[in-house]
Amino acid sequence: MPNRHRGSHEERRALDAYVKLSRALATVDARIHRPLADEGLTASRFGVLEALWHLGPLNQRELGRKILKSSGNVTVVVDHLERDGLVARERDPGDRRNVVVTLTDAGRARIERAYPAHVHRIVDAFAALDPTDVTRLAELAKRLGTARPATPEEALA
Repeated sequence: MPNRHRGSHEERRALDAYVKLSRALATVDARIHRPLADEGLTASRFGVLEALWHLGPLNQRELGRKILKSSGNVTVVVDHLERDGLVARERDPGDRRNVVVTLTDAGRARIERAYPAHVHRIVDAFAALDPTDVTRLAELAKRLGTARPATPEEALA
């Protein structure tokens, strides 16, 4: 664990894992998301289209939760997708305060065209690992991502 932090073994181990995880994520993300520009999409725009394609109409709050973006970011993304004719906003007839985002025919065509290559890039990015490692990585990432965060008092203990 070569790092310059002079803390405990536990701190150095966690920092080393964090740096490696961050670098791996940045590398994989670049490989997977950079080609989306050829489809005229960003990762966030693709995420919204993919969520709507797989899940059906959603409000912006639900979209934000699905693609892990803030409500402000989702608003900007949906604005651009709407401007490009890929999504439409509609008032929920059951609750007029709620605005539901739906795919247009053009949006459906765009995601249907982009999605297969996207999946291929993901599979290719994980080809460096054997199938058992991919499964184990998914399990570890889920455990790390769903762990209860320490309270401020616990973090200082």
